[in-house]
Amino acid sequence: MKKKRIALLAVAALSAVVASASSASTAQRADVSIAGAGSSLVNPLVLSWIPALGTAFGYSVTYASVGSGTGIANISARTVDFGASDAPLTSSQASGCNNCVEIPWALSATALSYNITGVGNNLKLDGPTIAGIFLGTITNWNDPAIAKLNPKLTLPNLAITAVHRSDGSGDTYAFTDYLQRVSSTFQSQVGNSTLVNWPGGVGASGNAGVAGVIANTPGAIGYLSAAYLLPNHLKVADVANAAGTYATPGIKDIEAAAQAGAKPVVGPNGVEMHIVNPPKSAKTAYPISTYTYVIVPRSTAKADQLRKMIFWALTQGQDAKKFTAKLIFAQIPKPVLSVAEKALTQIKSS
Repeated sequence: MKKKRIALLAVAALSAVVASASSASTAQRADVSIAGAGSSLVNPLVLSWIPALGTAFGYSVTYASVGSGTGIANISARTVDFGASDAPLTSSQASGCNNCVEIPWALSATALSYNITGVGNNLKLDGPTIAGIFLGTITNWNDPAIAKLNPKLTLPNLAITAVHRSDGSGDTYAFTDYLQRVSSTFQSQVGNSTLVNWPGGVGASGNAGVAGVIANTPGAIGYLSAAYLLPNHLKVADVANAAGTYATPGIKDIEAAAQAGAKPVVGPNGVEMHIVNPPKSAKTAYPISTYTYVIVPRSTAKADQLRKMIFWALTQGQDAKKFTAKLIFAQIPKPVLSVAEKALTQIKSS
């Protein structure tokens, strides 16, 4: 009880500091530059936060959308103040990061988009069929496996081009994490990582690169962050979940996946959450939903500023009307926020 009370007092104290800083006048704020790099999934949300962080604290935040793998490498090398990844740190990455903590600060989904003339939104796909497409065993859009799932559609005799990320990517991690759970063949042949050896298809760098290839390639299908669908006018597939429901990467279905997730805990590397392929009880959950993490050294000269920035992202930055909903990010559930805020207290001044 004593440790729990201390942790709660620490979070309360941090809240008070941030609230005080937020109400300070512009003249009282010291301009501070904070550099981050990593996940392209979270990039649209971070870019929407940056002006508000400047107003609230006088911070000048820059963010390079270079992919989760490069983001982890950059924070490990301390060439940035924070990294961002949609994949939790592996044990070797955590060791290489030299005492970093990962904290979930946004919640979204990896979507499947396609380019098929004459076929609108909501093409239905299930896990084994998606695995077959990306393993290269399903190669045409009128394949019986796809036709069976879409009896009301007339699917063309058109070759499938599977588009994947060529860089280290949290979207790849979430996507392959899902596929390895629904296909033993995919698990044995490809596995789960931020960077895998795809049997075929076309690679592209970043979510923007994948979106571009899909938009310009008839017959293409690829995975990318839900935030990139609307700006690129892309069609989106419905994906069957464990309950047999075809779910979309929309706010309510992402929230349903998060609510079905395991109880969040602070581990040795920070807070790690897995919410892909939720159980049958989550009847409306989108099965490729994912948290995305900010990664920060536990000891840093900018500890005060980073704690304030991340706490703001976890609180005011979750505002649906101002930031999250329009970019297809869901609000983080309160139990996860509570644990994330607790993890913030591990960041200390060097």
